[in-house]
Amino acid sequence: MSNIPAEFSYTAEHEWVSAPDAEGVVRVGITDFAQDALGDVVYVQVPEVGSALTANDVVGEVESTKSVSDIFAPLSGEVVARNEGLDSDPALINSDPYGEGWLLEIKLDDASSHESLLSASEYEQQVG
Repeated sequence: MSNIPAEFSYTAEHEWVSAPDAEGVVRVGITDFAQDALGDVVYVQVPEVGSALTANDVVGEVESTKSVSDIFAPLSGEVVARNEGLDSDPALINSDPYGEGWLLEIKLDDASSHESLLSASEYEQQVG
């Protein structure tokens, strides 16, 4: 059984999204299920701060010893932070996918768009 924290929302592409903060900023990462399927992550490419993202567009990639997987924008907005720690230690995605292994932070164009994501229980049904 994968670890699926209830406090996050999820996408069909195996990404987690934190609840928007007061400024409409969310943190995004890949799920425990996804990192487990990928195997050992060796490289991560995410967009630069200031990049405009459109929901469902490919915005980066995660490379593992098994494969290369696209990262999709879960919601539309602007990148306001990227996890620089992944540049030197991409394996953080494997060891702590919901913590130190986060990918980027997005200031949402529309904070209510967050409501379109899957709940933890809906995501669990998808991967279960």
